Amino acid sequence: MNKVNLSDNIEMLLDQYFTDLAGESPGNLYNLVVSNVEKPLLLYVMNYAEGNQSKAAEILGLNRNTLRKKLKTHNIDI
Repeated sequence: MNKVNLSDNIEMLLDQYFTDLAGESPGNLYNLVVSNVEKPLLLYVMNYAEGNQSKAAEILGLNRNTLRKKLKTHNIDI
């Protein structure tokens, strides 16, 4: 089975993003990418961890307080 890396998918999406810009210059791209990836990541992992913040924090490699702050920032209720 041919595995596709997450980075390959992100690269394809970035290629499409730059194509869609049609020559316009992107601004604040780092924050754009992080903000668009972080929320679905948090939602997915919280679901996977069945709402257990300690387990989710461990999976993400974050301190539990950092996870709580990120959940609050993204308005994710548990």
